[in-house]
Amino acid sequence: MVFGLVGILLVIPNPEIISSLSEVGEQAMQMSMAGGGVVYMILGAAGVFLYAYRTLGLGRALAFLLPSVLISLTSELLGTSTGFPFGHYSYLSGLGYKIAGLVPFTIPLSWFYLGCVAYVLARVGLEVDRKPSLLRHIGAIGLGALLLTSWDFVLDPAMSQTSLPFWYWHKPGAFFGMPYQNFVGWMGTGMVFMSVAALLWKNNPIKLERFPLTVPLIVYLGNFGFATVMSLAAGFSIPVLLGLVLGVTPAVVLWLKGSSASATPLAVEPVAKEVSVASVKVALK
Repeated sequence: MVFGLVGILLVIPNPEIISSLSEVGEQAMQMSMAGGGVVYMILGAAGVFLYAYRTLGLGRALAFLLPSVLISLTSELLGTSTGFPFGHYSYLSGLGYKIAGLVPFTIPLSWFYLGCVAYVLARVGLEVDRKPSLLRHIGAIGLGALLLTSWDFVLDPAMSQTSLPFWYWHKPGAFFGMPYQNFVGWMGTGMVFMSVAALLWKNNPIKLERFPLTVPLIVYLGNFGFATVMSLAAGFSIPVLLGLVLGVTPAVVLWLKGSSASATPLAVEPVAKEVSVASVKVALK
């Protein structure tokens, strides 16, 4: 992320910097600009999947990976070809091979890894598995989707309007170049695949005892920080403030609540055990 920020914010606006680099430095910078975004998303997805596998188990990890990738890819393909549900937009180069010539294969991976940490923070923070109820399930899905969408508040204006944009809107919208429809699409897509994951996890709840939430928070804040630097460099402060209120603050609160709940064991009622001893007669010769 840091290497990408240096390239996008420092090197591209000042190309003379490249000429001052050594031959190795020039090659490294060219490789970074050509494939840095791809590596960033692949490593993010791999890291979160490893975390999910180690803490949730392979079944739950796959039960989130597959719906999030397939449903987000469907939404992105619809969006880039019809304008629904995000609005009319197109991806440029820089994010890897495009599926059907429309959506880079890395985009569904980013939906997975940010969606996963957002949902885990919301689910554990609301103690869905400790005190299950329909209201808590709905709340976790809604909050998880809100955390995911709040990241896009900050990311989208900068990534579509930087000196090296990665996508563009056919008709710029009212919110710093983005249509409001985009946020509805993000919330809807996130809620759909989180709902599917919740249903798949129904008979296999998370064991909250000492459940580690630090990695999801670090992943969320790290990606939010990347988007924040991009947005502030582009002069977009209001999206950052909105993301801090609707994304970072709830994420930290959920982390605190979830960490506290994970460290508190459930009260177990003593169970009285009655042992009946049958009388045994021993015949002696």
